Amino acid sequence: MNIIGIVCEYNPFHNGHLYHLNKIKELYPDSLIILVMSGSVTERGDLSLINKWDKTDIALHYGVDLVVELPYKFSLQSADTFCYGSMNILNTLGINKIVFGSECNDINKLKKIAKIQLDNKDYNNIVNQYMKDGLNYPTALSNSINDIVGDTINTPNDILGLGYIKEIIKNNYNIEPICIKRDNDYNSLKLDNICSASAIRNALYNKEDISKYVPKYSYSKLNNIRFLEDYYPYLKYKIITEINNLNKYHLVDEKIIPRIQKYIYESNTLDELVHNIKSKNYTYNKIKRMLVHILMSYTKEEHNNNLEYIRILGFNSNGRKYLNSIKKNIDIPILTKYDDKYLNIESRITNIINLKVNELEEYKYKPIIKD
Repeated sequence: MNIIGIVCEYNPFHNGHLYHLNKIKELYPDSLIILVMSGSVTERGDLSLINKWDKTDIALHYGVDLVVELPYKFSLQSADTFCYGSMNILNTLGINKIVFGSECNDINKLKKIAKIQLDNKDYNNIVNQYMKDGLNYPTALSNSINDIVGDTINTPNDILGLGYIKEIIKNNYNIEPICIKRDNDYNSLKLDNICSASAIRNALYNKEDISKYVPKYSYSKLNNIRFLEDYYPYLKYKIITEINNLNKYHLVDEKIIPRIQKYIYESNTLDELVHNIKSKNYTYNKIKRMLVHILMSYTKEEHNNNLEYIRILGFNSNGRKYLNSIKKNIDIPILTKYDDKYLNIESRITNIINLKVNELEEYKYKPIIKD
């Protein structure tokens, strides 16, 4: 049987996600689908619109068999770390295929570029030179690939796909990468039958009707949404009160601190602060990740890249049966109930988010079961 892995944020779950799941079932009708999903925050440096439990419920409703959480320390990171954590979890859970959306839809091209990034001796030198010339890291990567192979990868799903493939190669995982064509423009804020999550989030923020652009069950869960912008007063207060102690937070480096200290007083919104801080060496998403780490009090000292546990968010009968069949072979804890030893960071994040929404504390939730 094919054990298929998916990495997704479902922020929110929209028609494109449903197409992706249905396509997997069409290609692999006798498969079991395991989803690794970011919980409270996203890779781009944002909050999830809805809580992880509602997202889990939606995923199970539309045919995922087992949902596990991508811990905060992996989910609010650059693509490389996001992919490292996701693939480590999926490999531990025994998948043999990972299926992801792709703008180029050319798995051989992605494999070729992944091998260049890992093995080509000139590649890193070219990247470093571009960065010395003032380009930010993502642009330096893209230009370097183009210099070597006359082609490039610079769209979000392809970048993540490259990350998954690199983890497979580096760790010799017995996992086959498979891509499914993604047709919509990831940058577009235009609403359409299959549109970007960005377009839907933008419409929700502007209080527009998005009922046509997400599946019915997903739409029913969008009644207690939250936006990072709403937490700006808390962030501003935290920065001002710790103005000389910001370097303790994860991703905050000495070069950016003077800009934060300068612009925090005159920036009235999160977007203003990000744009005021932004420079050629700091991307929009990198700055947002940095600011969220400050908001969440996530420090350099508590960060590590170790996979310390696997947390189950939900399953159906097939997912439960599969989990029971493999758990004796997994040498790290599999959490099906709250454990403060491992989940204290996730609990802190939830409590901070609950400053603006009225939801249960982390320890009160149990995995969602759908039979």
